[in-house]
Amino acid sequence: MSSAAVPPLSTLPDFDPREVPVAGVDAHLPAVALAAQTPQALRRRFAAPPVWTPEVVREKKFAERAPAQAAVLVPIVLRDRPTVLLTERTAHLSTHSGQVAFPGGRADPGDADAAATALREAQEEVGLAPASVEVLGSLPIYVTGTAFIVTPVVGLVRPGAALQPNPYEVADVFEVPLDFLLDPAHHRRHVFEWQGLRREWFSMPYEDGGKTHFIWGATAGMLRNFYRFMVA
Repeated sequence: MSSAAVPPLSTLPDFDPREVPVAGVDAHLPAVALAAQTPQALRRRFAAPPVWTPEVVREKKFAERAPAQAAVLVPIVLRDRPTVLLTERTAHLSTHSGQVAFPGGRADPGDADAAATALREAQEEVGLAPASVEVLGSLPIYVTGTAFIVTPVVGLVRPGAALQPNPYEVADVFEVPLDFLLDPAHHRRHVFEWQGLRREWFSMPYEDGGKTHFIWGATAGMLRNFYRFMVA
């Protein structure tokens, strides 16, 4: 896909992650069983989490900014085939513009905890009312290359919950089947070198009605950790 046809997905010059060759696909790894993706199974998993180690914890730093605490909501919509609700950020934002992301953002001093941050930001970004979300728990923090210290908060969302995306921050809201994201046959590895810096990341492109949603970077990294949590 040409970067001239769509908004750039990175502020690094001469770098479009969609055009970086695939270094490998993890089709040899097992997918998470469908029986483990039901609401009851997810509740049990978070109530008694396994001993496990996240695979992706910190990106190599590529922006000079002070570290900032943040949280995102990993919203699992309870459809017959559960889905994960994601956003596409607007192109004019100063960080992560044009990228696929979870609803979320920087913590405010008044937030009681990471879950409060994630719920508040989800309501501000996509209009998702906190009462529509059942928080299950959190995954380990993920530090982005832009110095955000992100806590992913996983929650169940009742289908039919009203959404009202903020047009300043959100260009699109869409859903991806949870079983697609928890199948490593869809996890592609990429390697890129720029000014002596070697960067590696995952991507999970999802085709939806003729449009490709390019899930990569921090969002894909947190989903990869979610996969590891589910198969541990």
